[in-house]
Amino acid sequence: MDVLDALVLGIIQGLTEFLPVSSSGHLELGKAILGDDSIPQESMLFTVVMHFATALSTLVIFRKDIYTIVKGVVAFKWNEETQFTLKIILSMIPAAIIGVLFEEQLEQLFGGSVFLVGAMLIVTALLLWLADKAKSTLKPVSYSNAFVIGLAQAIAMLPGISRSGATISTSVLLGNDKTKAARFSFLMVVPLILGKIAKDILSGDLSHTGNSTALFVGFISAFVAGLFACTWMIALVRKSKLSYFAIYCLVVGIIALAVSY
Repeated sequence: MDVLDALVLGIIQGLTEFLPVSSSGHLELGKAILGDDSIPQESMLFTVVMHFATALSTLVIFRKDIYTIVKGVVAFKWNEETQFTLKIILSMIPAAIIGVLFEEQLEQLFGGSVFLVGAMLIVTALLLWLADKAKSTLKPVSYSNAFVIGLAQAIAMLPGISRSGATISTSVLLGNDKTKAARFSFLMVVPLILGKIAKDILSGDLSHTGNSTALFVGFISAFVAGLFACTWMIALVRKSKLSYFAIYCLVVGIIALAVSY
């Protein structure tokens, strides 16, 4: 992967991370279009690093929320912040288990399979369409809801299944408020990504990057694009109808299936 390809893919990652259209799926489609021939392990590593960049964007944009949560937790009281943190931890369990037990199998899926991405984008479209039909409520995310949303996040480890789309849709279908669902969705992934990066550093996987300059350029472009997307697109996710994104995912998914034959 050269620097220009990394720049383009980083921008794609940054712009699609906060919309329910599957950033990982768009990365795989982008790699296929650009002719990326990285081995699955390197391709998966690039994807994880790009997600790390947008995770940092999330930390910057939600810094006030995170500060409030941390401040509440260190108070060592059974307050709203402590409960929210426990829900985040609960939501992490399914993805953490699958990530540990099936890491090699997941890496094999990040090798530019256009057919798989297309099929999963259609599944994402269906989830978004169902969520769009759900009634709006003011119900907060409960502990049981957090675990179920975590299951949706685990399934979204497949390229083409939108993580934010799956988690927000699941939350809305469970009867939760869309704004609270979006906030929970964007914050729940940060510990998982940071944990994945820490694991890769400790295991030495980050030393097998190939073109380190391209990886750095991709990281910076994803981070900057993520900052822009986070300030503009998060509001769009919360306020707009999910059916718009469902149509987009359906069209791109059908095109991907058609091209893969």
